[in-house]
Amino acid sequence: MDELTALGDAELVRRSSEGDSAAFGQLVFRYRRAAYAVALSVTRRHEDAEDAAQEAFIAALARIEECRNPEKFAGWFLTIVRNRSRNLLRRERIRSSEPIPITIPSREPGPEKVSERTDLRARLRDALEVLSQVQREIVLLHDLEGWKHREIAERLDMPSGTVRSHLHYARKQLREQLSAQPWAEDKERTG
Repeated sequence: MDELTALGDAELVRRSSEGDSAAFGQLVFRYRRAAYAVALSVTRRHEDAEDAAQEAFIAALARIEECRNPEKFAGWFLTIVRNRSRNLLRRERIRSSEPIPITIPSREPGPEKVSERTDLRARLRDALEVLSQVQREIVLLHDLEGWKHREIAERLDMPSGTVRSHLHYARKQLREQLSAQPWAEDKERTG
């Protein structure tokens, strides 16, 4: 295990504020997936989530001295991620975009796989849509990123029981949404 990996957030923040780029790199490595998950819970689009997470890391580095409680870096940072994600959505509403030309080839393996992935993403996105933003964040951090209830509670500054409750009700709503969708009936007949 390398030296930086063993350090806590507070020490990495201190070193980063002193100009240690490797220490900040460790913070990026440690929180990149969580940043993406939180950004995705707000933006609901892969590309926007990547952009918002990257902007958040840049902003965090520029304002690292403003992190008043370095041992709670994750909560401070994830707030920046949420704000950057919301700002990105506002900018996107204002800006109109050109459609992507059909002539651009897909990077996906084949039409069947692309169709399956697209259908699955759409079903999951629709199901996640019914959840509140807090519930989406908790589900994505717990189920996608593998964070423990305690870690989520610390990072989001809420009681662990509240995290468990949000996760329970979010999963219940997801089950209801996914089982209510027409594809679930088709799958049962063909599976």
